[in-house]
Amino acid sequence: MHVPDAFLDAPTSIATGVVAAGAVALALRRARTELDDRTAPMAGLVAAFVFAAQMINFPVGAGTSGHLMGGALAAVLVGPWTAVLCLAVVLLVQGLFMADGGVTALGTNIVLIGVVTTAVGWLVFRGLRAVLPRRLGVVAPAAAVAALVSVPAAAVVFTALFAVGGTVPVENGDVLAAMVGWHVLIGIGEAVVTGLVVGAVVKVRPDLVHGARDLIAERTLEIRTTGTSA
Repeated sequence: MHVPDAFLDAPTSIATGVVAAGAVALALRRARTELDDRTAPMAGLVAAFVFAAQMINFPVGAGTSGHLMGGALAAVLVGPWTAVLCLAVVLLVQGLFMADGGVTALGTNIVLIGVVTTAVGWLVFRGLRAVLPRRLGVVAPAAAVAALVSVPAAAVVFTALFAVGGTVPVENGDVLAAMVGWHVLIGIGEAVVTGLVVGAVVKVRPDLVHGARDLIAERTLEIRTTGTSA
């Protein structure tokens, strides 16, 4: 999914750069509501994990490989605004020091991997949480489904950007079919990793999982209420 330099024309790259800058600026303000002295270190751990996980590629067929994007995972663990910041930092380091994604395409990559996957993943996760039983056991499966949906969603947005400012002579329909097809497979891998990681953290320290805070608060209130009644 990392877009290289010159794959999109200058106006499109500039436009996505402006969107990315705006998203990061907004995330810097809103992330304060998600983090405190206890959960702030979790953001650093999530960024480090996503950075390391994106370095590992897994085969999806026909000589194509995929890697974790991490938007849904980060959103569930530390909150959507903090997740945008985590992914932006990861992509910045990758683009500047590891030639993974072009420098002029940094804005595009932040929009696709940092904003779209985070936003779609969080919205799907919250939607599932709204209709599923209010138990800690549903957090990991909901996160896995959110991750699965977020990856092809980013592929669709990339296709739209390519249709506007693509510089490679490929039909838009072919780009859409290839991107969505392969990224559905990549999304399955992302879902597995996300479900396992979120499930492990929920099992050990559910109080550190942003997507489970309301459940922890309800459990704490119930315990206090029961204790008072007794």
